[in-house]
Amino acid sequence: MTEINRDEVFNKVQDAFVELFEIDADDIKPESKLYQELDLDSIDAVDLVVHLQKLTGKKIQPDEFKAVRTVDDVVDAVVELLKEK
Repeated sequence: MTEINRDEVFNKVQDAFVELFEIDADDIKPESKLYQELDLDSIDAVDLVVHLQKLTGKKIQPDEFKAVRTVDDVVDAVVELLKEK
């Protein structure tokens, strides 16, 4: 991913949710709450971080991910990560 495109990032994040957690793609919307609506737990969050690190090739600091509550928050975090040199 050279040029950062939010839609592309969303699609990659959506694919990750489908692949890692077997969540139906139609249920994954930007406003979906990770813990309440998508039923993720803290172990799932760690799995997601590891997957995103592999996808981006960048280290994600746990503190940066603590505030993430929705799918859109995940997309924002990945976009910011990709902007870093």
